[in-house]
Amino acid sequence: MASPTRLLIAASGTGGHLFPAIALAQQLPDYQIEWLGTANRMETSLVPDDYPLNTISVEGFQQKLSLKTLKISAGFLSSIWQTQKLIKEHQIDAVFTTGGYIAAPAILAARMQNKPAIIHESNYIPGKVTKFLSRWCDAVALGFAGTAQYLPQSETIHVSTPVRSQFLTSQSLDLDLPDDAVVILVVGGSQGAVAVNKLIREAAPAWLKLGAYIVHLTGNNDPDADSLKHPQYISMPFADNMAGLLQRANLAISRAGAGTITELAFTGTPAVLIPYPYAAEDHQTYNAKEYKEAGAGVVYQQADLKIEALQEQVSQWLRSPELLTEMAAKAKALAITDSAERLASLVRNLVEKQANK
Repeated sequence: MASPTRLLIAASGTGGHLFPAIALAQQLPDYQIEWLGTANRMETSLVPDDYPLNTISVEGFQQKLSLKTLKISAGFLSSIWQTQKLIKEHQIDAVFTTGGYIAAPAILAARMQNKPAIIHESNYIPGKVTKFLSRWCDAVALGFAGTAQYLPQSETIHVSTPVRSQFLTSQSLDLDLPDDAVVILVVGGSQGAVAVNKLIREAAPAWLKLGAYIVHLTGNNDPDADSLKHPQYISMPFADNMAGLLQRANLAISRAGAGTITELAFTGTPAVLIPYPYAAEDHQTYNAKEYKEAGAGVVYQQADLKIEALQEQVSQWLRSPELLTEMAAKAKALAITDSAERLASLVRNLVEKQANK
């Protein structure tokens, strides 16, 4: 009996990196998977127990040279050595990564061990590691087709971004929301969301007056999170059942992370997108561009967004629900619903190609 294919998945730090990787892993049940991450990041709680988690110490390089740069460099070299050792000891057949700092030692170690390396870039504007090291990968999978123009690697494949398994089935919600109510979901997040949360609470009375229900995910850093009280307004820091919320929402007001854009399209949820203004190379604005151009939503820059404009835009949709229905159809048309399967097929083909060399 042949031994199972062994895959090393290097994904760390944020849900945007971890959720697509987990979705891929779930499409490869016959593979033996090892996970590469770092300590004290989200992978320690999000990576399923089925996948052993191996941690290394790696950080992003600072732009200015300092003593810390030497420390980071030493840690980086050590992380490459540790990853090579992991590949040897576990007889890894291929390495898959979703970018970020963890991707650099993973890709370089794969190359040194003559193993195929696959990277998935979910953002429209690729990260630094993807830009520098994609040419050393055997395949570069993209969340947005337009990302190819920013990469030196000519052989890219557009697969979209895989979503969490919860999005594949209908989810129930444990919230008191009438079946016929129009629901606005606000996804503030934890990074720089306080300003957006304040805008939402100031604009909300007009929407509540029109009969809408608002579910507001404020993040943990908002000191005024409980300042608005109304029977149609539900506030909470986070929600585990994001799939159920987006499936139920008639409209979302959200940041524009690549994973979020993919999930909005998957559930056919019209959106007001407010890109995180401090995202590297303003990549969230580029992520939101396709959604806007498809007519599935509108985009506001946080610095330019006024209460009156936000209030009136949403109120217009609440008064004309047929507009939301049209936008929902346009959002749904953007979704590639078999993204995880496409990515898994890409991995399988490369592993098979390597085995036949």
